[in-house]
Amino acid sequence: MKFLADGMLGKLTRWLRMIGCDVKYFNDLNDEELINISIEENRILLTRDIELFRRALSRGAAAFFVEGRNEIEKLAEISEHFNVKLEINVEKSRCPKCNARIRPVSKEEVKERVPPATFRFYSEFWECPSCGQIYWQGSHWRKINRTLLEAKNKIKSSKRDADG
Repeated sequence: MKFLADGMLGKLTRWLRMIGCDVKYFNDLNDEELINISIEENRILLTRDIELFRRALSRGAAAFFVEGRNEIEKLAEISEHFNVKLEINVEKSRCPKCNARIRPVSKEEVKERVPPATFRFYSEFWECPSCGQIYWQGSHWRKINRTLLEAKNKIKSSKRDADG
C-alpha cells in the first residue's frame, strides 16, 4: 500500500515510514498536483484538508481524511482503517527523512559517522542508501515503542466503546 501525504502531515509521514509504509510527502505542491500524483502513482492521498479530500474523491483519487488530533490518534486511525501494523520491523522500515528502504550496515562501516559513545554502546546500525542517514536503536527507541503501544491501545479502547 502506497500513500501520499499533504503538507500538514509531516510528522505522521515519518511515523508511517518507520513502520514500513511507502509514503511520499510534499509540503510545496498545490492540491491539483497532489491529486495528480495520487492518481498517476496509485497512492492513497492522506490529508487533513476537507476540501482537498472532497476534490480528490470527485476526481477518482483514493483519499483518506485524517481526523486525529495528535500522532497517536492519527496512527491509530491509519492502522485501523488500512490494517497497518503499528510495529517497527527494521527489515521493512523506510528512512523517515526520504522514504528509501533502510539497510543493515556493519558497525565498522559507521565508525566515523556516529558519535563515539554510540559506537561503543550499540552494535546494530542501519543506513539509508539514498540520503546516508545512520540509524540505531538508541534511547529514543523506548519512546517510539511507547507511542506505537499507545496507538494500539487507542484502537482497542475504541473497539471496546463500539462494542459497548
